[in-house]
Amino acid sequence: MSHLPLLQQGIAVLAALVLFTSFALLAQTRLTSAIHSFAWQGAGVALVTALVAYSSHTSHLYLSAALTLGLKSLLIPWMLHRLVRQLNMERLVENIAHPVVLLLTGAALVIFSYWVSLPIEKLGLGDTRNIVAISLSVVLLGLWMMVSRRQVIAQVLGFMSMENGLFLAAVASTRGMPLVVELGVAFDVLVAAVLFGIFFFHISESIESLDVDRLNRLSEREEHS
Repeated sequence: MSHLPLLQQGIAVLAALVLFTSFALLAQTRLTSAIHSFAWQGAGVALVTALVAYSSHTSHLYLSAALTLGLKSLLIPWMLHRLVRQLNMERLVENIAHPVVLLLTGAALVIFSYWVSLPIEKLGLGDTRNIVAISLSVVLLGLWMMVSRRQVIAQVLGFMSMENGLFLAAVASTRGMPLVVELGVAFDVLVAAVLFGIFFFHISESIESLDVDRLNRLSEREEHS
């Protein structure tokens, strides 16, 4: 990485920190700590966007960086914190059956992402290949979190993390999407967060839990009855 310009090195380092927050998000058992990890991930994506805007002289990416920071690092984490407090889940600790297997599987997904993006390096785009591999890793780790965690809020955080990975790939490898598309995506994410909050309240009022296993057991009982 030493042959890259200083700004490109900074982008690569920040992208690696975003990947690190994906592992932190995956390993957290407390919902509040997971929300903090997601907020840091959003801040990392915003910093990457700002650096890409500066290095490529793309002015509309500064607005994208500000939107990402405001939504994914401040507003959505605040909404989720408020939701967790209202549902009395601040001290809830999720029991992960095999945490070592969980993290090792995450590491395997990162290796797979670098292997998939290997053809990009053969085109002479080594720096782009690194960003694409990291972005794909963030997406797969978010998907793995959705599959492996039992709490609905943790699964939503995994979904939001997947969106961060896709946005990181679009910004860092293609110098950003058109501004109207980025505004639409930001609005969709905000609306999704609001709808998820309403959905959580309805589930909690119905069965007094947001555990997916409990929902599955209720479904099985309804089928048997």
